[in-house]
Amino acid sequence: MEVKARECPGRTYLCTVPLTRLRTSPLPVSKLGLIPRMSFRLEMLQVARVAPKLLGDSAALVADFLRSRQHPDGGFLDRNDRPDLYYTVFGIEGLMALQQPLPADALRAWLRSFGEGEGLDFVHLSCLARCWAGLGSKDFPETSRQPLASRIEAYRTPDGGYHQSPGRRNGSAYGCLIAWGAYQDLGLLPPDPLSIARCMDSLETPDGAWSNEPGLSLGSTTATAAMLSLHRHLQMPAPQASVEWLVRQCLPGGGFLAVPGAPIPDLLSTAVALHALSGDAAAIALVKEPCLDFIDSLWSAEGGFHGNWTDDTLDPEYTYYGLLALGHLAL
Repeated sequence: MEVKARECPGRTYLCTVPLTRLRTSPLPVSKLGLIPRMSFRLEMLQVARVAPKLLGDSAALVADFLRSRQHPDGGFLDRNDRPDLYYTVFGIEGLMALQQPLPADALRAWLRSFGEGEGLDFVHLSCLARCWAGLGSKDFPETSRQPLASRIEAYRTPDGGYHQSPGRRNGSAYGCLIAWGAYQDLGLLPPDPLSIARCMDSLETPDGAWSNEPGLSLGSTTATAAMLSLHRHLQMPAPQASVEWLVRQCLPGGGFLAVPGAPIPDLLSTAVALHALSGDAAAIALVKEPCLDFIDSLWSAEGGFHGNWTDDTLDPEYTYYGLLALGHLAL
């Protein structure tokens, strides 16, 4: 099948089917001509698995900490010690990254209590899909995947993107990334997937980055990292100006700022920035040593990572982002 470049405003992407053939319901990945890629979830997991090279014997402490955050009913605990789908994503994937056995039976029983996502918001719908993907898609039947995808699709915005809040006219960078990843975890693609590019254009900022909402003058690190990752998955070349903007958010002493001028760097921004830059060896080499020092400063002997220098609480989310960042820096 011939692969042709198609144009959208300001972007080029690869597609092997005419846009008129794109449907209005979720598609199996095998039915659409976008060249299949490893999912976001598996991309990050593959890298996080390299973190023990730098952790050494401390990897066992991380595994112990993650296990300590699991509730007896199955889910992993949030910062208020309540089992939550969002934190369960990171508990599952953190243990998988460390190649530790999962408490699969308890997790399956707990996840089944959420059914097909009835009553969940956008973020937790996406987390339900990701948790089931981590345990194995065979445990979540196809007859349940389509209804879950339909609930995610209810957050589609008129500009072709997704927003984590219902009823919005414009998508957000966060919403687009999370929805794309959720569809991947369900073994599907969104209806008219390439229309997401229209939303991406509306989120560009004058400084060469992206913001999470349209109309802002300054970009943010997490939004720019999300958009660069989506570029890769939509087979669209990454704008060099955006790559350079992202590198500039790394402080000389290490760590990426959430936005230009932020008072201190943070682990989330650092991890997602490193992931977005992973295809640029020169950029990674430039930030590698200072970022190693920064991540080391967030390590706790309890086996977790703090989100920033002012954060006193450990949780599975930031601990997983610590593994992801270390994985990129260990390659």
